Amino acid sequence: MQSKFKKFLSFISGISRRPSLINLVTNSNEVLKRNFLQKYPNILFLPQIEIKDLADKPLTEKIESFLLDGSSLITDLHLLMTLANRENCRSYLEIGTWRGESAYNVAKILDECVTVNLSAQEMKEMGWNPKYAEQHGILSGKNPGIQHLEANTKEFDFSSLQKKYDLIFIDGDHSYEMVLNDTRKVFTDLVHENSVVVWHDYAYNPQKVRYEVFKAILDGVGKQNLSFLYHPKNTICAVFYKGDIPSSVFDEMEMPTKIFEISVEEKSF
Repeated sequence: MQSKFKKFLSFISGISRRPSLINLVTNSNEVLKRNFLQKYPNILFLPQIEIKDLADKPLTEKIESFLLDGSSLITDLHLLMTLANRENCRSYLEIGTWRGESAYNVAKILDECVTVNLSAQEMKEMGWNPKYAEQHGILSGKNPGIQHLEANTKEFDFSSLQKKYDLIFIDGDHSYEMVLNDTRKVFTDLVHENSVVVWHDYAYNPQKVRYEVFKAILDGVGKQNLSFLYHPKNTICAVFYKGDIPSSVFDEMEMPTKIFEISVEEKSF
């Protein structure tokens, strides 16, 4: 008991010296999970689906990735390319470009690809590392067919695009406020009856849900769309999909039933 009390006093002392540390507590995933359950007590996880069940024809294109900080999982890219490869998919829009790996890979399949991201100037004005700004779109920029729009989605009017998209990838700022903002705007201005929407970072890893993002997704899509949300297995993504598809209950300690065979080839960039 005395040891716990000393730890408590040490915690209070640390907070008094660095008040910003309180954010580490209030923003911890466990705290956010408890807040999440206050509003959604019956939705602890999304039902899971298999990526292969989303495919309607074989995917032959190779996946390319820098495999660096901020890169999507190979399975995340495989998910996007599988969806882009469907017969009824002709157009793709993504929010949040980073180095451009997702758009670059999807553009191997689709001719119409659009990305929306902050301008390098705005990133610099926000005090971000100049090298971070310089790396945005360094891969997707290699494909002149990819349209790069520079805008802050907080202010951007997506209706000005005058277009509904078949596949939409939300991968911008992952705070609750911005995921909510981007989700609401996408569902208001960009979605048609058969659109598929994918959110990145629904989970920290394929077996650990990120509740700040999860809550923003549920709050953003509206109650009428909750039954169309899924977690593709082996990814950190959530997907909005209105087609018929088999699903299973999420089990964070599920025993593996399959293994992925991946060939790696390195080349200069």
